[in-house]
Amino acid sequence: MKAKIFLTGTVLSLFICSCVSTKKYSLLDKKYNTELANEKICADQLKSAQSSNADLIDQKASLLSQIDYLKKNSTQALGVLEDMSVLSSKQAESVKQSLENLSKKDSYINNLQSAMARKDSLNMNLVMNLKSSLADVNDKDITVKVEKGVVYIDISDKLLFNSGEYIVTDNAKLVLGKVASVLDAHPDIELIVEGHTDSIPIHTSCINDNWDLSVRRATSVVRVLENQYNISPVRMTAAGHSKFVPLASNDTPEGRALNRRTRIIIIPQLDQFFKLMVRK
Repeated sequence: MKAKIFLTGTVLSLFICSCVSTKKYSLLDKKYNTELANEKICADQLKSAQSSNADLIDQKASLLSQIDYLKKNSTQALGVLEDMSVLSSKQAESVKQSLENLSKKDSYINNLQSAMARKDSLNMNLVMNLKSSLADVNDKDITVKVEKGVVYIDISDKLLFNSGEYIVTDNAKLVLGKVASVLDAHPDIELIVEGHTDSIPIHTSCINDNWDLSVRRATSVVRVLENQYNISPVRMTAAGHSKFVPLASNDTPEGRALNRRTRIIIIPQLDQFFKLMVRK
């Protein structure tokens, strides 16, 4: 009976031990499988992380390359901007200088126009005074006019001289005295006295040709203005043109009569003109 009980206990013990071992094995196997699964997950995560890290490294390299490119481009852009700034500055200075030059030119033109207007006014005043002084002289024998800013006084030879002569007549000296009174009121102006003839040749014991006659007549008028009316000889020039500067054709008596004349030219004074330009 005891042996039977012992056997039964032994068998029961073995059974119990066998059950415990199987359960423990099952737990260990489950734990092992779990660890394997976890290791796989970790391996996969490590692989993914390594792949991500490689991507990040590539991205970093790409970004660094882009940054370096942008730096270079930025430096070039800054250089271009600096060049453009310098260029713009030079252009602005050039434009400023051009505007200043234009302003100076405008001012010069305005001064010039103003001076010309004043000069024209002075010429017209001179002409009016001459015409007023010569009002009683036949208009056909003496004319006063302005051409291109120059005052001309044309006196016919029949008013000044006898035919073929160069001595100023007494009546002509009175006419020259009226001209001298106006000239004397303008001491700054200078004048040229020109002698002109027609084309008919002349040769006498005192006169060689038309050149000689034209010069002698101009000189005679200058002497009268100087000696009798005190016009300074420094202000006067005598010249002869013979037949070569006609007013009309020498083919007719009327034309030849117009060509035989003495012309007094009021010389434009450039220094006086420029004084007018700077005068306020």
